[in-house]
Amino acid sequence: MKRKLLLPLMLGGLALFSACDSSEGTARMEVRMTDAPGDYAEVNVDVKTVQVHKDGDGDESEWITLDEIKPGVYNLLDYTNGESFLLASSTLPAGRIAQIRLILGDNNTLKLKDGTVTPLVTPSGQQSGVKLDINAELVSDVTYTLLLDFDAAQSVVPRGNGQYNLKPVIRTITQAVAGGIKGTVTPAEYKPGIYVISATDTVGGFADESGNFLVKGVPAGTYTVKFYTEGGAHDKTLENVSVSQEQIKDLGTVTLE
Repeated sequence: MKRKLLLPLMLGGLALFSACDSSEGTARMEVRMTDAPGDYAEVNVDVKTVQVHKDGDGDESEWITLDEIKPGVYNLLDYTNGESFLLASSTLPAGRIAQIRLILGDNNTLKLKDGTVTPLVTPSGQQSGVKLDINAELVSDVTYTLLLDFDAAQSVVPRGNGQYNLKPVIRTITQAVAGGIKGTVTPAEYKPGIYVISATDTVGGFADESGNFLVKGVPAGTYTVKFYTEGGAHDKTLENVSVSQEQIKDLGTVTLE
């Protein structure tokens, strides 16, 4: 009896985790920013939006705007020594990404060690955005982090009259950070809930009408995969399922007895 009460709660809780999605041809990208220390009190950069380009040929119509953006004024010196912040994220078509572009606003400022605050002037050549080369290949269903390593010391350029220009010097680092697990359950009519469990985290989803399932956003590691069916009579557990960062682990056909 306890099992019948517990199972709907467990399956309902899957909504809190990564949803199962059988679509193909997209990858997940998160853009984070970090900074190398500079000899200033604050380096405040006004970020409006972030875009990527598949070809990098300059065609304005080909820029893709990341739809989950956190615009604002960021003090880059808050994010040094390994600290970073999530700037934007989006689901993108799988394939090559050639460039990223940061569209900056006008509220860029520099605070000196003596407390003086002065504007950071963006040169006219960068009014259309700061373009950076990436040249990364996004594999379908894999999750990536693009780290923008902003060098404040080199990016702030004194003009000799007490004013400063902002000429961003940014290194880009693209890394796959999570893969996934897919497969097909049979009989499909059992429509199990699926938990992918590690010692520290759980993600999950459901099989579709055809028995197919895909659980994305699974970091590299070894997992227990549990299939929960209504009433528990056809539950199944797979142990020691290994996932790498750039892999969608295919479990093939999983038979629920």
